[in-house]
Amino acid sequence: MKIYTRTGDDGTTQLMGPTRVPKDHPRVAAYGAVDELNAWLGYLHAMGLPPPWAERLQEIQRDLFVIGSYLALDPAVADRAAALPPPPEERIPQMEGWIDECEAVVGPTRVFILPGGHPLSAALHIARTVCRRAERAVVTLHRGEPVPSWILAYLNRLSDLLFMLARWANAAHGVEDIPWRP
Repeated sequence: MKIYTRTGDDGTTQLMGPTRVPKDHPRVAAYGAVDELNAWLGYLHAMGLPPPWAERLQEIQRDLFVIGSYLALDPAVADRAAALPPPPEERIPQMEGWIDECEAVVGPTRVFILPGGHPLSAALHIARTVCRRAERAVVTLHRGEPVPSWILAYLNRLSDLLFMLARWANAAHGVEDIPWRP
């Protein structure tokens, strides 16, 4: 199978099902933003994120493929959701535990933190903002078409994890978080 099909040359794409939609359709924007987030997590992994975080982020990357498949599923064939991989809902409380691990190292957040510090922390902050954009795209889609609630909760928790992991990365490299001062 060739990577190019030419079917999208008219600005449309095929959902997982019979429907073609414009490439700027809210459903495509939602799973595209999740794909972008996944790429950023791959970048973080390539930066040499230490264990156990490298493995944890790869687990999340696999989850994001599952989320993308649910978002790409054509509502006309929503009954096919049973054939998709199971929702990674169990990861949500697991991420809460990972957030607590980070907070045990860096302490509670008491002020607004400017993105930056160590390069790894800065990249984690970028991933966090991309996660928030993906979350907003899913919310936009959800206003027009139902989206499983676990997807919204997953992305919300993931952005929290990426924030705390950015703080952890600064601490692990002996770099102070940069507090925002108005």
